[in-house]
Amino acid sequence: MTAETTVRLTVGQAVVRFLTAQRSERDGIEHRLFAGCAGIFGHGNVAGLGQALLEAELQEAKRPEAERRQADRRGAGFGGSGLRYYQARNEQAMVHTAAGFARMRNRLSMWACASSIGPGATNMVTGAALATINRLPVLLLPGDVFATRPASPVLQELEYPGALDVSVNDAFRPVSAFFDRIWRPEQLPSALLAATRVLTDPAQTGAVTLALPQDVQAEAWDWPADLFAERVWHIPRPVPETVALIRAVQLIRAGSRPLIVAGGGVIYSEACDELRFLAEAAGIPVAETQAGKGSLRYDHPLALGAIGSTGTAAANQMARQADVVIGVGTRYSDFTTASRTVFGHPKVRFVNINVAAPDAVKLAGCPVVADAQVALRDLERALGSWSTSDAYRREARRLAAAWDDAVGRSYALGHQPLPAQSEVIGAVNAAAEPTDVVVSAAGSMPGDLHKLWRTRDPKGYHVEYGYSCMGYEIAGGLGVKLADPDREVFVLVGDGSYLMMATELVTALQEHIKITVVLVDNHGFASIGALSETVGAQRFGTSYRYRDPATGRLDGDVLPLDLAANAESLGVRVLRAATITEFADALAEARGWTGGPVLVRIETDPTVPAPDSQAWWDVPVAEVSELESTRRARAEYESAKTAQRPYLAPPESL
Repeated sequence: MTAETTVRLTVGQAVVRFLTAQRSERDGIEHRLFAGCAGIFGHGNVAGLGQALLEAELQEAKRPEAERRQADRRGAGFGGSGLRYYQARNEQAMVHTAAGFARMRNRLSMWACASSIGPGATNMVTGAALATINRLPVLLLPGDVFATRPASPVLQELEYPGALDVSVNDAFRPVSAFFDRIWRPEQLPSALLAATRVLTDPAQTGAVTLALPQDVQAEAWDWPADLFAERVWHIPRPVPETVALIRAVQLIRAGSRPLIVAGGGVIYSEACDELRFLAEAAGIPVAETQAGKGSLRYDHPLALGAIGSTGTAAANQMARQADVVIGVGTRYSDFTTASRTVFGHPKVRFVNINVAAPDAVKLAGCPVVADAQVALRDLERALGSWSTSDAYRREARRLAAAWDDAVGRSYALGHQPLPAQSEVIGAVNAAAEPTDVVVSAAGSMPGDLHKLWRTRDPKGYHVEYGYSCMGYEIAGGLGVKLADPDREVFVLVGDGSYLMMATELVTALQEHIKITVVLVDNHGFASIGALSETVGAQRFGTSYRYRDPATGRLDGDVLPLDLAANAESLGVRVLRAATITEFADALAEARGWTGGPVLVRIETDPTVPAPDSQAWWDVPVAEVSELESTRRARAEYESAKTAQRPYLAPPESL
């Protein structure tokens, strides 16, 4: 190559320049593919990626301020040579922020996350698992040990006696959709292209890991200039095979009680209108998974709400009698199927529309491997004038209305002396505008939100329940806000999750990012406490209490934790509420706050359940025990287990 066709850069500089030049495109609309890079620097990346991001930032600073502000606002500015750097406080948290960002952008834009070697790298493994399970694109750039091995073992290097090419970064392999380690600069171009291909593939996407040895990051190379040319990655909309569509139509027409289960693929594909058109034309009611909640407005006549273990009584009752289930963009997790008990019809069959072939064949379904938007549009046309009966439509409306009445009652329980969690959800729902976003992830809150939150916008509900990772909430909420700054973001987090990871409140403060954190304080792990009772374990180890010297057990007084004071010490604006009335007033005050993150703290009674979903979740109970509570729970478990079904019948046997 001649000098004119090459560019001499370090590996770190080449990575940053490549990421800056990438675009995604779907339906003719382009997006900046990598909208930012979160990072924490250490000796394993400060001289490589750290130095490269500094150069990029200094170049970006030379752009006119108005141009930079416009690019910052939507993360879509194409000019300049910079990749915006965000300073994180915890490596796991920054991956959660990136996942929240990617989900909010429907996987069309994403972040990179850079760490040092050793613990900084392995801190990202949990975030990688979350991203891959939820099919969310995140590029991970962990530092790695020296490729040249001049003085092994180096600081934070794992010495694995079975092989010298193994490091702690190999832990990323099972939780990454793609993994590579760049031992030599020459390997980088092919690795970058392969990584970006996976990140932009709707069927394969997830965490992508490129491990970068610390010496290689700083090594210079003469790169082909074409590597850094602007590159547009087309996001495809695969169309359904004609034969697959015909089989799906035959199955649907052969039934009389069809049910649509809308998963996250509906929202990522931006297929909510097509879903509604099909539901209305064919009279098919719609139930929603956690990721699919918001696919249909809660008050639509055919909207049954959440399905499964955390579902509504309306959706689950219709599911028990459905003879054809049309899954759209769903993984059919155990919560969605109520551990394979909710679909009770003896001859139920499944039609599965999914861009990922492994999901399309689940539950022995008739697979339609295609983009949700295209497939729903084609399915509506192929069904023609076929429709369910007027009586079936009325049944769906009646059950949905009855459930909505139950939701209203749960919002206004007036429980004393402490409010119920459902009342907190009701107050936040009343305070939220239709396009505002509620964010949650773990504990009892996601289940209650799934069945109780009245969703009015496809992007208004953001609950991470693929990995249900405690600590996701605040970090993920930051990513949501960065992805769409014009929306108000309400992060609902329990005290257990808050204690695990509240670090990114500082990042929000630093970036002047307004999120409203609702801290629900119930002095322990409320969700597992309730589950513990159902398995006969008597809420053991789920309350925050002193160890009693007399008994030797954790059953003393409640720990005097003041998590609101903790948030206040981090520079967060804090509001405290003792009643639902005070809480509503605090939410109104928080909406008017513009000085960065704000936290509203309220204490709740963890023993008050939300309305019953009339569904089961398979959590095994000890088969033998000296405790009567456990023996009773085992008997109930064995009874419930009899309803579990394998769903193995081929679809053509209907």
